[in-house]
Amino acid sequence: MTLQEIAVSDKQDIPLVLALDDAAAQLSFVGGKGASLARLAGANLPVPPGFHITTRAYQRFVTENGLQEQILAAVSTATPEQPATLKEASERISKLFMAGVMPEEISEAICQAYARLGSADVPVAVRSSATAEDLPEMSFAGQQESYLNMRGQAMLLDAVKRCWASLWTARAIGYRARNHIAPQDVSLAVVVQELVSADASGVLFTANPLNGSRQEVMINAAWGLGEAIVSGLVTPDTIVVEKANGAVRSMEVADKALMTTRVAEGTREEPVPQDRRYTAVLAPSQAAELAQLGTQIEQLYGQPMDIEWALQKERFFIVQARPITTLSETANSAQPQPALQWQLPNAQGRYVRASVFELLPDPLSPLFATLGLPEWSKVMDSLMAELRFSFPMDMFAIINGYGYYDITLTASQAARTMLSMPRLLGIELPRLFRSAEQRWRQEHARYAELVKRWQVVDLETESAENLLAGAQEIVAKAAWYYLCIQSGILPDAYMSEMFFTIAYNRLIKRRGDPTATTFLLGYDSIPIQAEKSLYDLARWVRVQPQLAEALAGMSSAEFASAYQREQIEGVDKELWAEFRQRFEAHLAKFGAAIYDLDFAKPVPAEDPASLLEALKYFLDEEAPAPYIRQQKTASARVQAVQATLLRLRGLRLRLFRKLLGWAQHLAPLRENALADVGLGWPILRRMLREIGRRITEAGVANELDDVFWLTLDDLHVATKALDAQQQLVDYHTVVAERRALWERERAVPPPAALPIKGGARFLGMDFSRFMPAQTEQAEGDTLKGIGASPGCVTGPARVIINPSEFHQMKQGDILVARITTPAWTPLFSLAAGVVTDVGGPLSHSSIVAREYHIPAVLGTGVATERLHSGQRITVDGDAGTVTHAR
Repeated sequence: MTLQEIAVSDKQDIPLVLALDDAAAQLSFVGGKGASLARLAGANLPVPPGFHITTRAYQRFVTENGLQEQILAAVSTATPEQPATLKEASERISKLFMAGVMPEEISEAICQAYARLGSADVPVAVRSSATAEDLPEMSFAGQQESYLNMRGQAMLLDAVKRCWASLWTARAIGYRARNHIAPQDVSLAVVVQELVSADASGVLFTANPLNGSRQEVMINAAWGLGEAIVSGLVTPDTIVVEKANGAVRSMEVADKALMTTRVAEGTREEPVPQDRRYTAVLAPSQAAELAQLGTQIEQLYGQPMDIEWALQKERFFIVQARPITTLSETANSAQPQPALQWQLPNAQGRYVRASVFELLPDPLSPLFATLGLPEWSKVMDSLMAELRFSFPMDMFAIINGYGYYDITLTASQAARTMLSMPRLLGIELPRLFRSAEQRWRQEHARYAELVKRWQVVDLETESAENLLAGAQEIVAKAAWYYLCIQSGILPDAYMSEMFFTIAYNRLIKRRGDPTATTFLLGYDSIPIQAEKSLYDLARWVRVQPQLAEALAGMSSAEFASAYQREQIEGVDKELWAEFRQRFEAHLAKFGAAIYDLDFAKPVPAEDPASLLEALKYFLDEEAPAPYIRQQKTASARVQAVQATLLRLRGLRLRLFRKLLGWAQHLAPLRENALADVGLGWPILRRMLREIGRRITEAGVANELDDVFWLTLDDLHVATKALDAQQQLVDYHTVVAERRALWERERAVPPPAALPIKGGARFLGMDFSRFMPAQTEQAEGDTLKGIGASPGCVTGPARVIINPSEFHQMKQGDILVARITTPAWTPLFSLAAGVVTDVGGPLSHSSIVAREYHIPAVLGTGVATERLHSGQRITVDGDAGTVTHAR
């Protein structure tokens, strides 16, 4: 409603306030959110009682305070191409609103309507409702503000003014400009509703956004008020319900660490009580009831809907409903999308997941797929050219989001490869191995120097294009570093241990002698140093009683929040500051170890909470000291060497000395080299997230990490536009679709080789037994894998997919993971055994499990799919089997 229309509205006698279900509650008077709620209330759906403050009230406030010309003047100087101008205009307008005086007629009308809700201080939700918001063709929700738990007339009137001012946030101004909505054509209504003191809340989609099925409802549910879900602070339960019969098709119960609760003035986030964190929010019958409500609303609107709901004392309330605007054309069909098929790029091709893909267990993020993987491909091509090895260029392929090596060879390529084998094995590989350590140290120094150069750059003032160019440079250097160790330190270490083990077992070992691995353990690698550093920190905490007590009682979510604060309850401020300083020193030294090579994933330096359980374990006086364990292992190694040297003579002695020296020299280097693959990831992620911050501030993305869901081409366009202060493409829909596709791909574990039958054949030979994961696994209660660390143990499985789940690991659990990298080492101090989908006898999991003297079975291919947390399993590291109860 424009100023010119005010007179018309007065003649029509449009009230300043309308009842929630009033027939006059049309879009132009109560905004998109208000009109939707009025429609729901009018259909007798369970909507909390309340009222509308119409656009007439907004315009009367603007007119009587003389704000309209000042607003238009401020907006006239703002353009989406210059984000700073949007921010400046928003701040000017906000000050105008907050300084304005509420006309008495408006305040009286609001207070009278509020009084009709009940007591003098009944808590209410005050939500903005713009006249351009929630239209089917615009993804415009969330541009203005909402205020929860407002109590009493004073808080209510203040919240109304803040809602009015939020019509002019920088994001809203920019959005309207990009969508050609004239500033004089918008107005704002406010919806006031009795606050549902929710026991639980969430979001319901009447079409499954992950597979597009119109026959399914998907529900997200968490404890407390819904703000924790909407703002992304908590991972909710996810429930899929069949529309036809209300049957629960699937239910994923998440670790719900935080919840939004009411406090005296507003809301705050609090930890979820321990007994409810892993408890399902909704029973199947409740999910079915909610799905039925969603179906009614979909029928009312005639299209798929995004619905916010709340549950109070076993009664459901609908607090918002709007059309789903991000369903793809495929998703808009009545039938679900077909299951993922492993269709090969080349029908006659051969594809395997090995080497670098052992560090990439999930589908690749769009940015890693278009920035990271091509750099790895370039350096691999360079190595093949250097070796004069006849192999196809561009050895990588992406199938259903997962990375694979393409080992497809034509007949001529296979012939040339076979002819080049003698030179490769006799000349080129020995040359690479001889120079392995020197090349690694040189490449490590170059990598570290580049990282240091960017660490001192002021990222906030650097141009977006320079940040992207710098990110590409760091990724390229990381790829060269990985290639250096992949072509030297790693295979050299693998071969040295293999040859030593074969020679020892066949020519030297007697009955009762120690195993071959005894000769290679107890060294001080970077992962072991990191463990000892954490132990040292815990040992210092032990002698600080108030600090030890506070940390022992914290959940990971509580620790993540507390770690950002300068002071916490119950701990002296200076003591807490010293603890943070010591922890930061630990992270500065060891926090670049990667959980996953994809740089879309945080590293420990950004996620200190992932180390809390290991730290709490070391707080116990009974916890074994890693120093003692390492000392015992090293002593056993020395004694074994001395005893063997004393009894050997001649050729066997010379062979033993030579092979042992080779293997022992490389044993710690392998872990040290692998631990620094992600050396540049902390600064790289800061650089990319700085670009993400600018994209978000431009109003075309929701959060900083959306940058990882863009492609390199997307970022080239975006950074140029940012630096030129030009309009950016809106990425909201494309990011949502890419995230949904990634989740769908991630739900289907990738085969180790494709085609599934015979995919591991290369040059006529079957290499399936050398693959880092079983290519086939029989049905039944026993999984087969590689016995990588001896021993047998029975205990509860603990399936850990990513670092956000580290807090679930408890002492005595058997760790079940897709892979482990050096960053996973803290979990080994808690684990009674280890099982992985991917890995072999010389992988990180194997090395560390042997150092910790716990059984390990690796490379099962399907452990994380077939096992579940809490299930009792038996891990036999000698037989290479995992037996589980159904």
